[in-house]
Amino acid sequence: MAYVTSTRAIAPRQAERFSGLFAGLGAALARRRVYTRTLSELRQLSDRELADLGISRVSLVDIAREAAYGR
Repeated sequence: MAYVTSTRAIAPRQAERFSGLFAGLGAALARRRVYTRTLSELRQLSDRELADLGISRVSLVDIAREAAYGR
């Protein structure tokens, strides 16, 4: 008499999911740090320095967002 047994390995798939989740979370946190740091540095500039760069104070958030997340 022959017996057939099939087993499925679930653990590696779950490990891959968690590693992907943590990698994605780490990347999101890194982008957020870039955003907050860029915005902080731009806000420290005077109106004169911003004008020399051709940047208005109104567009600082947009510039920081583009630096961190792209268009």
